Amino acid sequence: MGDRELRTIIDGLAFGEGLRWHDERLFVSDMHGESVLAIDASGTATLSAHVPEQPSGLGWLPDGRMLVVSMTDRRVLRREADGTLVEHADLSSLAPWHCNDMTVDGRGNAYVGNFGWDLIGRTTPPRRTNLILVRPDGTFQEVAEELNFPNGMVVTSDGATLIVGESGAGQLTAFAIRADGTLTDRRVWATLPTGSVPDGICLDAAGAVWSACPRTGAVWRLAEGGAVLDSVQLPAGELAFACMLGGVDRRTLFICAARSAMPQECRATRDARVVATEVDVAGAGWP
Repeated sequence: MGDRELRTIIDGLAFGEGLRWHDERLFVSDMHGESVLAIDASGTATLSAHVPEQPSGLGWLPDGRMLVVSMTDRRVLRREADGTLVEHADLSSLAPWHCNDMTVDGRGNAYVGNFGWDLIGRTTPPRRTNLILVRPDGTFQEVAEELNFPNGMVVTSDGATLIVGESGAGQLTAFAIRADGTLTDRRVWATLPTGSVPDGICLDAAGAVWSACPRTGAVWRLAEGGAVLDSVQLPAGELAFACMLGGVDRRTLFICAARSAMPQECRATRDARVVATEVDVAGAGWP
């Protein structure tokens, strides 16, 4: 566990989030750089979308159109075939603060989290919040409440379970997914090691979850129940904010690394990067 050779995939980012592997490319939301980038096998990055209100979670509808969370205006945008961005859903009536991560399952159902309160400016007191389901046609509804900062999410390969990282609680929480996409049977799936909190997460074919930890710079591989199966540690001073299994055989673990999450500092230094290392078990499920 722990020490692995890490190679840089892309650097010079303001703040990377929302890593996804899709169509043989790695996608990353440069949140404080207001852009979604696609990185091909040669390491060449191209602009997929410019999102002035900060991009975060990414996913794709069954017809291949990309969805992207626009954080501060609390919307989900849709990238049309010609590259234009249009509104897919305006969630401002349900989300009390900035939207953040999202996963989109094989049916095109998008599960979207939100901060719940002003984490950066501290102008509002901490509060629990909800999870919102956005259907492929853009209609939406609240499907869970009283979550402590819902963040990264995965849907299992059978489409039956949603696992969400509650950053404010230091745990992964699971729900059964009903036929209509709504959620039931809430339970604690795993508690992270002491001092760690989940941010972005991804799932592997053995049913374990990799969870990035922005406090410690570690990425933990956890079994249901919380046993630590493996880990990757970033260099001193770097914090882990997102992770994704991808590559040709989906055994490459990509990690968003940054030294700060504060917007002004991130834009000034642009020292965030995406690194990668190889692991034994391939990725599975969504995203």
